[in-house]
Amino acid sequence: MSRLLIKNGRVVDPSQKLDEGLDILVVEGKIARLAERLADPNAQVVDATGLVVAPGFIDVHVHLREPGFEYKETISSGTAAAVAGGFTAVCCMPNTNPVNDNPAVTEYILTRAREAGNCRVYPIGAVSKGLAGEELAEMGEMVRAGAVGFSDDGKPVHSAYLMRRALEYSLLFDVPVVDHCEEPTLTARGVMHEGAVATRLGLRGIPAAAEEVMVWRDVVLAQLTGARVHIAHLSTAGALEAVRLAKARGLKVTCEVTPHHLALTDQAVAETQYDTNTKMNPPLRSAEHVQALVEGVLDGTVDCLATDHAPHHADEKNVEFDHAPFGVVGLETAVPVTFDLLVAKHRMPLSRFVACWSTNPARIFRLPGGSLKVGAPADLTLLDPEQRATVKPEKFRSKSRNTPFAGRRLRGWPAMTIVGGRVVFRRG
Repeated sequence: MSRLLIKNGRVVDPSQKLDEGLDILVVEGKIARLAERLADPNAQVVDATGLVVAPGFIDVHVHLREPGFEYKETISSGTAAAVAGGFTAVCCMPNTNPVNDNPAVTEYILTRAREAGNCRVYPIGAVSKGLAGEELAEMGEMVRAGAVGFSDDGKPVHSAYLMRRALEYSLLFDVPVVDHCEEPTLTARGVMHEGAVATRLGLRGIPAAAEEVMVWRDVVLAQLTGARVHIAHLSTAGALEAVRLAKARGLKVTCEVTPHHLALTDQAVAETQYDTNTKMNPPLRSAEHVQALVEGVLDGTVDCLATDHAPHHADEKNVEFDHAPFGVVGLETAVPVTFDLLVAKHRMPLSRFVACWSTNPARIFRLPGGSLKVGAPADLTLLDPEQRATVKPEKFRSKSRNTPFAGRRLRGWPAMTIVGGRVVFRRG
């Protein structure tokens, strides 16, 4: 019988309103007991002295690239990066080749994830066939194969009619539709946030309005259909205000914010002299937008944090800023970036931090996990709130190195990742 005993940790579990010193006994991959001073002579013991023990962190926005772009990332390398970053589960986006718009691709992803044996993988299926935005994909068949939501991420669902139909169809399965909110005619060929910095650098800008127009549209459609809308990588103050209003109206609208949109501004493009690792979509915004996002996380308007992990080969990023692809990796830096900023600097309660990375993602996507209740899967993230270390991309488990945080010294690193009662990562 597989038994694991985690002793002397600070257990933080928002699902049970727990924040206290407890031991946790795991039996056959499930949480068996939580109590003080547990003992079990047959269990493997993990000493969690000085560590926060939380329900496993879940990243709901990851690009694993496989099938089709294995030179950037594979399911094996991406999930290895995930567990090194403290994540016990990831939701992977469908912009692969072939696109995950049918059950065969969904099943392939799940098979490859099982073979890799790192963390849990939950595929998100495409809204439209081929991400073309013209015809609904096989949503029902993908749900039956294991999809937990739908998105054309990487592209917006530009047709309001198609978005409406996708939302109505999603009601049959009670899954969210995740939208990359971008009005393409406003974005045009922009490469960074439209503002003073872009003007000074001579780069084409992407206005905040390009995101906000689509978020407001989705709020209206959520009200019309009663369906669940999840706004991906929200990045502007106006978009946040739309979500805040939707929540006040009782609509089923949720959102996520990425670590890079919280920790960096558009000034990073200038400060790094056009480093293409500061190029992402949506772009890094100006300071007033960033401040609004931080406040939105602290006050609970933002439901969860997510990396939008987007690996690219070094050769693809080693070009002029205009021509580089959008996107940065994030799985191995997300937890310390957000802990350092939100908990250490802004004094965010640990329970709220854990909720953003675990409890809320599990709730929004109806996933196993997000709780340490007896009988729940023994997926745990052990966090060292005092550990300080420097980001070294050359040490990443991901195949790609395109991070804007290279060389940054951060506090609050994951110390251990446990999936189904099995230790899959131990730092050091």
